[in-house]
Amino acid sequence: MLKNSILAKSVRFALVAGAASSAFALPAVYAAEDGEKVERIQITGSAIKRTDLEGALPVQVIDAAEIAKSGVTSVPDLIASLPSMQGFVAEGESVGGGGGGVQTASLRDLGAEYTLVLVNGRRQVSSDSGGSVDINSIPLAAIKRVEILSDGASALYGSDAIAGVVNFILKDDVQETTVSARYSKPQDTSSYNFNITTGFGDISTDGFNIMASYNHDGKDSLKASDRDFAKTGMVEFEHAGQQLIAISGSSNAIPGNAYVTYNVRDADGNLVIVDGKQKTGTYALNPYKEMTGSCHETSGPSGNACQFDYTSTLEIQPESTRDNFLLQGVFAVTDSMEVYASATYSKFDMTSRIAPYPTGTFSLGANSDLVQDYVIPYLPSDWEDANGISQDVAGDATKYAARWRVLPGGNRTNEYSTVTKQFVVGVTGEVADWSYDFAINKGDATREDNRITGYPLDAEFRALLASGDLNVFLAPEDMSAEQNKAVKDTMYNGNWDTTDTGLFTVEGKASGVIAEMPAGDVYLGVGFDYREQEYSVSISEANEQELIFLDGKGDEFDLSRNMYGAFAEVIVPVAENFEVTGSLRYDHIGATKDDMRAGEKTVGDSQADTTYKLSASYRPTDEWLFRASYGTGFKAPTMRQIAEPRVEFGVTATAYDCPEGLPAEKAQYCYTDKLQYDVYREGNGDLKPEKSTQYTVGFVWSGDSGTSFGVDYWNVEMQDQVSRLTQNQIFFEADRYSDLFVTKTDKGTGDTILAIVQAPDNIGKSKTSGIDWSFDFSNELSFGTWNTNVQGTYMIESKNLRIGTTDVWDTSMGKVGPNEAVTFRNQIRIANTLTMGDLTQSLYVNYRSGYQDAAADVAFYVAQAADWDEAVDGSLVQKHVPHYFTIDYRMSYALGDSANLIFGIKNLLDEEPPFTLNAAAGHQVGYDPRYADPYGRTFYVQADYKF
Repeated sequence: MLKNSILAKSVRFALVAGAASSAFALPAVYAAEDGEKVERIQITGSAIKRTDLEGALPVQVIDAAEIAKSGVTSVPDLIASLPSMQGFVAEGESVGGGGGGVQTASLRDLGAEYTLVLVNGRRQVSSDSGGSVDINSIPLAAIKRVEILSDGASALYGSDAIAGVVNFILKDDVQETTVSARYSKPQDTSSYNFNITTGFGDISTDGFNIMASYNHDGKDSLKASDRDFAKTGMVEFEHAGQQLIAISGSSNAIPGNAYVTYNVRDADGNLVIVDGKQKTGTYALNPYKEMTGSCHETSGPSGNACQFDYTSTLEIQPESTRDNFLLQGVFAVTDSMEVYASATYSKFDMTSRIAPYPTGTFSLGANSDLVQDYVIPYLPSDWEDANGISQDVAGDATKYAARWRVLPGGNRTNEYSTVTKQFVVGVTGEVADWSYDFAINKGDATREDNRITGYPLDAEFRALLASGDLNVFLAPEDMSAEQNKAVKDTMYNGNWDTTDTGLFTVEGKASGVIAEMPAGDVYLGVGFDYREQEYSVSISEANEQELIFLDGKGDEFDLSRNMYGAFAEVIVPVAENFEVTGSLRYDHIGATKDDMRAGEKTVGDSQADTTYKLSASYRPTDEWLFRASYGTGFKAPTMRQIAEPRVEFGVTATAYDCPEGLPAEKAQYCYTDKLQYDVYREGNGDLKPEKSTQYTVGFVWSGDSGTSFGVDYWNVEMQDQVSRLTQNQIFFEADRYSDLFVTKTDKGTGDTILAIVQAPDNIGKSKTSGIDWSFDFSNELSFGTWNTNVQGTYMIESKNLRIGTTDVWDTSMGKVGPNEAVTFRNQIRIANTLTMGDLTQSLYVNYRSGYQDAAADVAFYVAQAADWDEAVDGSLVQKHVPHYFTIDYRMSYALGDSANLIFGIKNLLDEEPPFTLNAAAGHQVGYDPRYADPYGRTFYVQADYKF
């Protein structure tokens, strides 16, 4: 009978582990009845050993050989290459965006916070106050395989697994040494990689194994000026038969802009009084433009003022170095018990250089030489305001100010330095036909934001401005060496803030047979986990004392919470070819403790949730497998979402006009120009866990000739989703959200200015569905073996209920949506490998579908290319961004059994990123760093040696 065969024994032991949720990734070896050894392979979300590793849950397995053939050099690069991944934080987003030196994984475009990242089946320390993991800390060279469960798994793992699970299984039982070195050369930059992995001891004969792995890689920065598609924020393009130019700039310009506040008069020349106060207006001009007739070559027009082309000064891809070290050991205590331990250390440094410091608005003395010589001579006496009424700006001027770009101080340069440490110790084995696993897991991560240069010290810079020795209205080439040095001497260097996160986990599980049925044994698994999560932010003395010009004090946090959960899983063989699995989990999330808060130290209440999952698989023949699952999920709000006080959160991603519909008492504090506004964020102690329901239905067909085909339909619906109104929603519906507009004091002028607040709430819903599909083909040719694997994800639906409505749904499907991002309808990856003896060649084809671009006026001033002063209605300018298609080639030649020489070309056709008018990911303009490779054609060579 089948159950007495080697395969049946393998399946039996796999089922035992499956009942324990497969959280332990070390393979165990058991003896079959004929004396052969059968290795148990555990698959994320299930542990059923089966042909082609296919079961009731859709799990993609990528082994070390496939990772090597893909040509990637880091875990973030690997994640970015997978069709099922959308919505992750990319490297380029740390260039003025929200990356902060962190990179993540995200399934289904649901976001990193809904994708659980594991290493050897265990949670990793978070990079934030929730569950998002910085995947830079995971050593690529030590990975044995990656298992991607593209189905919700909260009933197995608890919070954060709504979208699915990515489990990195590290190498084990290594008994040799492998050394690898690689050098990559795109145009104008380079990168390198070195790793060594070694081990000794055979667990089956020596009773132990020790393994160590070290990886080091470095990447140089890439300047905007080195790529035509990214070198400027003044981009000419064609639309509807017109040659237009889109200008994305900043009013913090060099030469500087001047701003004059004047008393407003009515049509009869009388001063206008509103609520007992003199009404004032603001007139903007650029003295350099007034003197020369046009803006400086570094800038474009913005009414009478000018916009600085800050894009030209960027490094569009940051510089980075990474060191990963892994040490792990397994020791056989008895024939049925093993003790294991592992320690990982990672240091990742990313250096981001963005445009020189913008001063914001700072006051100028009315009697200063700058005002007398460069401003007053160019003030009009008959300027018509927005109402067409002539104003005598020169005669009614009351206040003078300027905005400048501190170009002589160099780029704002931030070094994000992250050290991550994780330690696991545990014991696993069998007692009376029950398997068990118990472990303690501790992780810590420290991320420092160090400001290297480009940030002027407040007192020193103000003194320089007041001295009269600095002329902010001069062209940069006209500034003297003494002026340039004086500015450089005011720059700050040192730590700005430090983020520390911690995770402590105790977990255990056990599983075994509880009953026998005609079709096989029934297995039960039970387990628990207890977690302590910590998040703190400390600021430097310079930050505390507000030493940077116009930069406010940062906020400090010291948050923590405890969580525990218990689960049970049962596997029932209903018939010989039909199996059903059910799991149930209870989770309790403690209230957030805030040690920085005065008085009451806890925020919000403790919360609890129960989730479940049912799955089934049916094999009518050896070739066909049908599978389905249905379950619920949840996600706990992050500690900052719960406990964050009102804090400054930079400025809006794009510039806005004063919004229509804003009440007059607030509209009076708008800027007169189209500018970026300050942003606040704050928490909400009343947040509840987000909940979800999800299901999958699919099949896999596997033929005898190495051909297989699989399709899985998946559907995820979320309720009580924690959402924040987008900046566009707040500004474009100001009448609805007027309460989110607040005021603050401008430190440069003392004026009251407008700002917005983005706070989270449980008012979101989302519906997301799609199809994952794959095709594998293998063919023996006369000259070698040809293998083809095609994987794709087709998104059917991705929409969110608009906040504040009950029936209006927003989507980014195939277009830049309200979240200023894109959900791609199609993503496909084709891997072709031809093996001819010692020579292996691989060709990868990567495809991402096109999308509808954002309207040009969201981020740009649009004008006729022939006359930049002739503005065009940018809201009517919307282009289609074409599909993005790249090809990678790799050739490997084996020199015996111990060495390999490798040559490869990434982006073989040197495909440039498609042009886009969306500029929300970072400071890059002209392309989107989240969706395209700015490096272009990249050659690389690599050598591997094993001994």
